[in-house]
Amino acid sequence: MLLKTPPALGSMLAAALLMGLAGCSQAQSPNATAATAAKAPAAATGNYPAVLKGIQKHGFEVVGEFDAPGGLRGFAGVVGGQQPAAAYVTPDGKHVVVGSLFDENGEDVGAAPLEKLAAKPMSEKMWKKLDASTWVRDGRADAPRVVYTFSDANCPYCHRFWEAARPWVDGGKVQLRHIMVGVIREDSPAKAAAILTASNPSAALLENEHRFDKGGIKPVAALSADIANKLNDNQELMIEMGFQGTPGILFKDDKGMLQRRSGMPQGQDMDLVMGKR
Repeated sequence: MLLKTPPALGSMLAAALLMGLAGCSQAQSPNATAATAAKAPAAATGNYPAVLKGIQKHGFEVVGEFDAPGGLRGFAGVVGGQQPAAAYVTPDGKHVVVGSLFDENGEDVGAAPLEKLAAKPMSEKMWKKLDASTWVRDGRADAPRVVYTFSDANCPYCHRFWEAARPWVDGGKVQLRHIMVGVIREDSPAKAAAILTASNPSAALLENEHRFDKGGIKPVAALSADIANKLNDNQELMIEMGFQGTPGILFKDDKGMLQRRSGMPQGQDMDLVMGKR
């Protein structure tokens, strides 16, 4: 067996929260106390070795146990609420290693249980949160693929992503759902409000994109309490999903697992995000 250890847990968490280079702005939590990483599935109860408490302070939350070879005990967990990871406790119960355990065939013995116990439940929970958020549809309602994107009306990379997505959206293959936030400029919340309060938000979104080089949509004079709360909720959700800038893109891969991209997808990665044309 071969055990491949990852970087320190703190580094794993930091990497999960880094903003992509092809993005803009850094969102701060709307509330002074706020915001947190997406919560992992509720930790399962069980007779777990005391040594696991030592890695909890590094952000590792146990969500379940699975069979492991060589006298080891395998545990599925989530680091910082964002990154699924496996932990293996040695037979003496005094040591634990976080990483990938490979058999003689080069197969990761923890991959399947980690997906079942941690990654899949977390993906489903996060997708439901996205569904319940305040978003604006771009594309056909019956498009077979849905892609969420946290968007700021003033973000040039959001605009570039919108332009690059046209072949899929206009072809009826993808429905973009823009979760509007206002984090880049002083008038970003007012522009987001202009889109959200329009009689046809989807048309207002397109107006902003078509007129982007000329300043975009005209901002509203004042935000209502309702819209301010919705933008606040969207911004908190963006941070909860692990993004610090826009666009923050989420989609499901071929296995139905939630995937993220921070910033504008580069090269062939656009095909992975959007699927077949």
